[in-house]
Amino acid sequence: MRDQAVEIRVSDFGDIGTRVVLVGKLDIAGAEKIELPLATVAGARGKIVIDMTGVSFISSIGIRHLVMAANAVARRSGKLVLLAPNPLVTDVLVNAGLEDLLPIVRSEDEARIVLSAKA
Repeated sequence: MRDQAVEIRVSDFGDIGTRVVLVGKLDIAGAEKIELPLATVAGARGKIVIDMTGVSFISSIGIRHLVMAANAVARRSGKLVLLAPNPLVTDVLVNAGLEDLLPIVRSEDEARIVLSAKA
């Protein structure tokens, strides 16, 4: 993938929740672009899958927006999962100690199981 501005797309995730697809780099410019749409979804929806398969890089400000979204969802007893971030992005999130707040799933089936589980 060549360097590009981040793209964000929001759609239904079956009848379970909402899918947010992110593609590109979550650097300063990318994080700024996703800030409002991600906050809007997190404030309105209870179960969210953030598809990270197309994210090639994440900075601290990108992490901040994911954490803020997860906290907003958790305040309403919802769930948010990250779908299949690449190994570099996964390492950054795990090394930051965020795997409990931002659980990582490797497949859509796993995401459905986690989102459907009773709290």
